[in-house]
Amino acid sequence: MRLFPHKPINPLPALLLLAVTVSMIPNAKEPVGIGAKAPKGAEVLFDGSRQMLDEKWTYWQGPRLAASLPIKWEIQKDPAGPGMVMNTNDPAAAGGKYGAADIVTKKPYRDFRLHVEFYISKPGGNSGVYLQNRYEMQIVDGDTTSHGMGAVINETPSPYYAYNGVGKWNAYDIQFRAARFQDGKRSEPAMVTMYFNGKKVHTNQPISQVWGGPNSGIDGGNDGGKGITDTPGGLKLQAEGHDVLYRNIWIKEMDFKKADTNF
Repeated sequence: MRLFPHKPINPLPALLLLAVTVSMIPNAKEPVGIGAKAPKGAEVLFDGSRQMLDEKWTYWQGPRLAASLPIKWEIQKDPAGPGMVMNTNDPAAAGGKYGAADIVTKKPYRDFRLHVEFYISKPGGNSGVYLQNRYEMQIVDGDTTSHGMGAVINETPSPYYAYNGVGKWNAYDIQFRAARFQDGKRSEPAMVTMYFNGKKVHTNQPISQVWGGPNSGIDGGNDGGKGITDTPGGLKLQAEGHDVLYRNIWIKEMDFKKADTNF
């Protein structure tokens, strides 16, 4: 039996193929979706504890405020996971009185990256995430209109297709750039990019105004919501007398030099 000497394999073609394959993979995005952990430099706003709720949040002092401290949002067991959550069903907001018992962070923010998870317990459950205590990212079960789930309220269609439904956790991942001003006048509107349960649903969406009147948030009573001022605001969560739960909320302050929030 004749033995042939082993012929060395040229690794170059395989390496070239690997390089081409890697170049075709899109750039990995930051972690988004349910369970996303706070990155380095982020501030945890709610970790499931009563202590953090009282330390970092308060009632919004709006014209319809009907609640008094301490915050009456209950801390309860997570119905679909480990840990504890907070329930927006404040008695003062019974009947859908938004602004009567909304809570807002004590610290105001300008530009930021935000992660928040919510759970609607019953059909029709309603709440909302307010960026800078101005611009509402809607949370409402069953509404697929521009006033509905996941919409930049009244300014975009509802990305209802991304919603996991009643009795399941959902996540918003948001990058927000505040409105810019020159000589006291707004020169650039606020802008937002958002992922809903890991699906990108808004990209560099400008936000023109505050909707809902003076009971909705900062500047809601200025020129019908169009009179935006150059004032940072806290993150606000809305109480509407429904069993809507929140957990795993964190925020990272940013500074977007250009009008680009895409990530």
